Amino acid sequence: MVARVRRGEGPARGRPPKLKVRELLSGLVFHCLQDRGTLAENIRILLRKQLAESSLSERRQNLPWKVFTSLMQAALRPKATLKENPLAFYRKWRLVAIDGTQFSVSNTPQILGSLSKAASRRMKAAFAKVGMAMLVELGIHNPLAAAIGKEGESELVLAKQLLGSLPEQSLLMADRFYGIAAFLVLLKERFSRVPGEFLVRVRGSLKPKMVEALGDGSALVEAKVSKGGEKILVREIRGRVRRPGGSWVEVRFWTSLLDWKQCPAKELLELSARRWEQELMYKELKVDMRQAELLRSHTVETAAQEVAALVIAHAILAEQRLCAARHGGEDVLRMSFGKTLVHIRALWFVLAAGQGVLSTEQVSAMTRKVIKLISQMALPRRRKRSCPRAVRQPVGSWPRLTKNTYSSGATKYKLTRIVA
Repeated sequence: MVARVRRGEGPARGRPPKLKVRELLSGLVFHCLQDRGTLAENIRILLRKQLAESSLSERRQNLPWKVFTSLMQAALRPKATLKENPLAFYRKWRLVAIDGTQFSVSNTPQILGSLSKAASRRMKAAFAKVGMAMLVELGIHNPLAAAIGKEGESELVLAKQLLGSLPEQSLLMADRFYGIAAFLVLLKERFSRVPGEFLVRVRGSLKPKMVEALGDGSALVEAKVSKGGEKILVREIRGRVRRPGGSWVEVRFWTSLLDWKQCPAKELLELSARRWEQELMYKELKVDMRQAELLRSHTVETAAQEVAALVIAHAILAEQRLCAARHGGEDVLRMSFGKTLVHIRALWFVLAAGQGVLSTEQVSAMTRKVIKLISQMALPRRRKRSCPRAVRQPVGSWPRLTKNTYSSGATKYKLTRIVA
């Protein structure tokens, strides 16, 4: 695949490179999985090739971005099956979430010349940000596709680039940021070509036209797109949600699942909470996998490459968690991400250092042993615990967090019946 992309860039000039493109890519992913060492040091361990950091930086800056987009398209794919991973599905639909996030980067002149700092409670953030939108396969925390903002694109612009990567028979879930008729029209167009549905939370201020009240308390409504007068028919679900010790919160959803008998409103109301798994996946990607708060790259181009390598590395770990869960007969999310990361890091390091020493049979046996060890350290059943919905440096109306508190127990849901 990489060779095909490189051929599209034109013929190579000069003598053959000391480090091939595929070696640089594998070295970068290996580097993102390690918690110590520079890129040059980790490439020396993996490939037995010694290059200066400046040479690697130059090679990376000359590498076309198309190589990384093609690599992500090839590496990121659905992994869950209905038989082995029922928690990754609702009935026949694969549960998929979409959301955006940002990575902090160093304030180098090259980066500040291309990216701006985000707003915070004290006006500007300390560091510039590289934005990303991602599709995540819920139930196994597997990245399906990612769009990375090299030019400061907004989250919505990046999210639109991902719609073509939605797998067949998926149920896409999203928060209120995506709950606008214009975005839902794009989803309807995508799912007219590829079978799929959506369940999106919308703002309470939207005023669609009532079409019909349904027997389960939901209703069919018609929403108008602001431009062009185009309309979209959706099913609206309203309810209230309360965490233990908290107050009731009004919620409102639009879905393309119009058959209320097949998909009752109460089921979809409770299912909507599964979207928060994407936030846990971002914590794995941005906190657990990285050794510093900032990306280690000093240009926008190389920072985007680092994010792409992190996403691919996370997909590799998701595959190993699936293997461990299959071996132990447990749910994937009971396979600790942190323990999987530690063991796979150690395995890769030993296999890299053991090249020419370990036989193929020994490598296979060691890999199976590590997968077995991961499966034997399955986590206990997840406690029904939630954290406060507040941030330390709020923007807008978000409450300020001054002291961490936790609540235990099941979240309660109440359906609000919609009448004509």
